Amino acid sequence: MRFGDPMLVIVTGTLVVFAAAGCTGDADKGRSKDALLNTPHESAVLPPKKANLPDRPDGAGPIDEDAPDEFKATPSGLYYRILRKGGRHKPHSYDLVLAHYRGWLNNGTQFDSSYDRGEPTKFRLNEVVPGWTEGLQLIGEGGMIELEIPPRLGYGAHGKPPSVPPNSTLHFIVELQKIE
Repeated sequence: MRFGDPMLVIVTGTLVVFAAAGCTGDADKGRSKDALLNTPHESAVLPPKKANLPDRPDGAGPIDEDAPDEFKATPSGLYYRILRKGGRHKPHSYDLVLAHYRGWLNNGTQFDSSYDRGEPTKFRLNEVVPGWTEGLQLIGEGGMIELEIPPRLGYGAHGKPPSVPPNSTLHFIVELQKIE
């Protein structure tokens, strides 16, 4: 066979399908193909994404000079980039935190901003969308992070009417001001 021979392409494609089919474990039995394809595996490594940072909100603190241009990804599918590391003390999921933030959709439409309200918001970290709970634990007190939250870690299929449509990817800049 020669490179480009249709038989070689068919065989290669078949091997890829068989290899992918063999990657599911016992925990995946009974789940639909769509559910398996749309749920990242714990060991999944997502490629980095380039940042598309909008203007920093008025009142936001400085960004570290060595802040990355690309996002990193967690196994859950959360994309993030740490804009300011903050101190050593990082929050736990049960902590009460004070944070300033700005949230927008893929099309750039802002849907919420504590900066616009003129005061940070206090909340328990496990009472917000899972993407926030996971993301804010990556920075220390005084840190700043940019998050790209997929729908399953955000408001999901229901959205948050009227400002967040169903299945929306959420974008945030968050400053973790205080951990209580």
